[in-house]
Amino acid sequence: MTWKRSFLVVANVTATSDELIEALKSRAPAGFTLIIPATPFGGGRESAERKLSEALEQLRAAGLEAEGGVGNADPILAVTDAWDPKKYDEIIVSTLPMRFSKWLHAGLPERIAKLTDAPVTHIVSQPAKAEPELAPPPAHPDKAMGPLSVLAWGARKEH
Repeated sequence: MTWKRSFLVVANVTATSDELIEALKSRAPAGFTLIIPATPFGGGRESAERKLSEALEQLRAAGLEAEGGVGNADPILAVTDAWDPKKYDEIIVSTLPMRFSKWLHAGLPERIAKLTDAPVTHIVSQPAKAEPELAPPPAHPDKAMGPLSVLAWGARKEH
């Protein structure tokens, strides 16, 4: 049996991001345990469970060996509850960029590294872009003026 690395991954909004999936694929073959904190600003436990299910489906579809769970609302507690130095080789923290991330403003990657004394890798994922709403073009009135209609302005009408 070959030895395989194991990673504890903490993410919420970015759990299904392309950047995180690519970072995990670059570490394969390995085992990944995804923890999604049930943060109140993220929609609570129900939202975290939906996100976890969606993320695990995408990770497995990408050929990754993944399992996961919903953690404490406080991401620090979620990680420290799940962290086991005998089970995991590294912790991966996935966040939005600094201007959007509450976790980065709180110094989450550094705090996790200090508390667990584990190697911590920080992955920055861009926020998902909303699909633009497409609407049909506005209807034109029947007597709309065309680009050449100005030529008729001075024309005499014959009766």
